Amino acid sequence: MKAITWQGKEDVRVENVPDPSIVNPKDCIIRVTSTAICGSDLHLYAGRIPAMQPGDVLGHEFMGEVVEVGSAVEHTRVGDRVVIPFTIACGNCFFCQKDLTSLCDNTNPDAAKLEKMYGYAGSGLFGYSHLYGGYAGGQAEYVRVPFADVGPLKVPEGMSDEQALFLSDIFPTGYMAADNCDIQEGDTVAVWGCGPVGQFAIWSAVKLGAGQVIAIDRFPERLRLASTHDRVKTLNYENVDVFETLKHLTGGRGPDACIDAVGSEAHGTSLDHWYDLVANKLMLETDRGHVLRQVIRSCRKGGTVSMPGVYGGFLDKVPIGAAFGKGLQFRMGQTHVHRYLPKLLSHIQDGEIDPTYLITHRMDLADAPEMYRTFQDKQDECVKVVLTTQSLSRKSSDVTNTAATLNA
Repeated sequence: MKAITWQGKEDVRVENVPDPSIVNPKDCIIRVTSTAICGSDLHLYAGRIPAMQPGDVLGHEFMGEVVEVGSAVEHTRVGDRVVIPFTIACGNCFFCQKDLTSLCDNTNPDAAKLEKMYGYAGSGLFGYSHLYGGYAGGQAEYVRVPFADVGPLKVPEGMSDEQALFLSDIFPTGYMAADNCDIQEGDTVAVWGCGPVGQFAIWSAVKLGAGQVIAIDRFPERLRLASTHDRVKTLNYENVDVFETLKHLTGGRGPDACIDAVGSEAHGTSLDHWYDLVANKLMLETDRGHVLRQVIRSCRKGGTVSMPGVYGGFLDKVPIGAAFGKGLQFRMGQTHVHRYLPKLLSHIQDGEIDPTYLITHRMDLADAPEMYRTFQDKQDECVKVVLTTQSLSRKSSDVTNTAATLNA
């Protein structure tokens, strides 16, 4: 089958890889119909996540049709149309029973590696390195899905792929970011980063009762998209002093909750951003903390900091004294996707949100290498890329030539 494989920093290719097969009787195999490139995939593309191996199949946002099930699968059936959570959960361990499915104890065969780094390991993830299980991802024609009675969500008839696809990751991630803020009616919520997760966090904050949401970014197309939501003000951080402007918009108090939807590859215009770039080059830190520092400084006393943006290692110059002195609460982590699926599915079914508004590029799986580059460089007003598997009809030589040309 054809799949998008990681070959090194900024080098992804369309290649022939072995078809997946049933490994455990609780597995199923799905034929992928739609997949997407996530902002988190760009961390892999940029070489910022360790334990990647050449040939690893990428992608953790995908959906499709079940074509085979293991002998112990009871509820998922061949022919079901399903969307797959990017976090892999067993459904039975201590953490799954507490709806903390991204912390599952039983789905990461590489847990020992993460334990050395973090003390304890989280769940396995599709297409996200050999720290998280080395599972083949969904930017492919077919995928093996473990625990087929736990993860796959059956898509209702009449709902398009594009409406359902983002339930795999970015919609629950944005919603959990807002949910973690414990929003009270009328609160002000500031969101750093107006990419796909930030957009869903903005919508979710309004849905959960925020009286004002302040969206912060530098790309006009993302700020325009954010401004289409009710009760949203936008700030271009290249044009204003974010801290002073947030104080002004909140009567001097600061936002009640702040969401860092940027994470480890933060950009900025202040001295600490340039410090981060140098520190990264010298391997003095693994992540860039500019946004998190600004969030901590800006959040009101007693407020909440929510961090859906991915951090992988170590930060320098984090103002922990300010966080302590202001009594801030921090909520963060990989998304417990399974917890939110029924609620978010109902919001789509009821017409409260049409997730397709985020899609700016609809492409073929064979175009993924080019679109990784476009998304990484923020070209062509790219916000969200959805890929379909129409390349099945192409000749193998055509696909191979496409990959060779793009990586020349």
